[in-house]
Order: sequence, then structure tokens, then C-alpha cells
Amino acid sequence: QVQLVESGGGSVQPGGSLKLSCVLTDYKYDKVCMGWFRQAPGKEREGIATIIGDGRTAYADSMKGRFTISKDNPKSTLYLQMSNLTPEDTATYFCAAEARLFSCSEQLVRPNFGYWGQGIQVTVSS
Repeated sequence: QVQLVESGGGSVQPGGSLKLSCVLTDYKYDKVCMGWFRQAPGKEREGIATIIGDGRTAYADSMKGRFTISKDNPKSTLYLQMSNLTPEDTATYFCAAEARLFSCSEQLVRPNFGYWGQGIQVTVSS
């Protein structure tokens, strides 16, 4: 059974940094498209970034370079490094995975991931 488990969330002050992790099991990790999304209260889910097996990445314009997606293949782990955080970044963050996709970057705007994590809370406040 495919599973994705996020970790590394919590509370941080404005301007701080945080690194999220997502462990993927029972899937074709080296060939899979993976991504990070977030959803704030009262807002729709938005894409943050995607990464494919060869390491190519794509970012949503709204991230403004403050978020970095990466992966560790031997550990089957996806990461999201967040920096210069603001209260607007407060949200539940989700990781997702899908192997049967023609375009990974397109998932940022038209997500069609078959597997999602449960989500992890990130709170940015003074």
C-alpha cells in the first residue's frame, strides 16, 4: 500500500526557516512525480513545487524563491526547505506522489496525484 508521511512541521517566528520531510513507501520512487501543496483556512489548495525522478523541479510563481524542493532517493524521502517565512505561510502542508503522469510540473496547477499524505501543520506567528 502506497503511503506518504509528512514530518517536520510546527511553529516558527516570522523570518524563520523550517524543513518538511515526506517519506514515500511502496511506490516507484525513482520515476515518480512528487509535489508539495498547502491549504490555509478559508483558501483553496495551492501548489508549491514538484520534482521528478531525474531531479528536475518546478515552482509556483507565488513562492518567490523562498521554498526549495529536493529528494533523497536512497531514503525515499521528499523535502521542502522553507525560509523567510511569514504569517501568510501558515497552512497545512501536503506531499503527493504519482507515477503515471505525462507532465510533472503541470500538476502544480492541475493536480492529478493519486496519493497524498495526511498533511502537517505549519504556523508562522510572533
